[in-house]
Amino acid sequence: MNKIKLEILGLSSSQSQSGSFALVLGEEKGNRRLPIIIGMFEAQAIAIEIEKIVPNRPMTHDLFKSFANSFKFTIKEIVISDLKEGVFYAKIVCTDGSRTVEIDARPSDAIAIGIRFTVPIFTYEAILSEAGIVLSEANEDEDIPSKTEPSKNIISSSKSASPSSSLKDFSFDKLKELLNEALEKEDYEKAAKIRDELNKRN
Repeated sequence: MNKIKLEILGLSSSQSQSGSFALVLGEEKGNRRLPIIIGMFEAQAIAIEIEKIVPNRPMTHDLFKSFANSFKFTIKEIVISDLKEGVFYAKIVCTDGSRTVEIDARPSDAIAIGIRFTVPIFTYEAILSEAGIVLSEANEDEDIPSKTEPSKNIISSSKSASPSSSLKDFSFDKLKELLNEALEKEDYEKAAKIRDELNKRN
């Protein structure tokens, strides 16, 4: 079967499931979108890597990468491989240079790992035909979150995150101090929000 390359377009709060997020993947050379509902932890893990926030201690997906590097194997690609009764399945395609192995995984975990190895994400035509959404050019920008700011939707939906207006009142040095504190506490949602405010001022 021919594989279709996907790219991450964004993350947004799920309208159907409280505490869940919609990871929106887009067909690289087309206008079909593949939304996948994922959990809060996986959404955070994906957003943190995209935002290039470095936690004080490695998260689960970072640990996987360290483990892989230590044993001299790497990831070739991520494949959204199946869809059964509304549930997506994925495979992590690994290699040690001499042999290639496919490991079953949830799409959210597979993608969180895949972006740490900067590898492509694929799916099959049958899956896109069944679960893909075709967007017209008119509503594409309105319905899909920005692929350059995936974590902002995660942060804005979190009860623990500080209101954006309060961050504007702090000095640049104070924000850097708050960022370090958030990282020490492993509050990555707050850290990403502070980082966004710092980036606005650079």
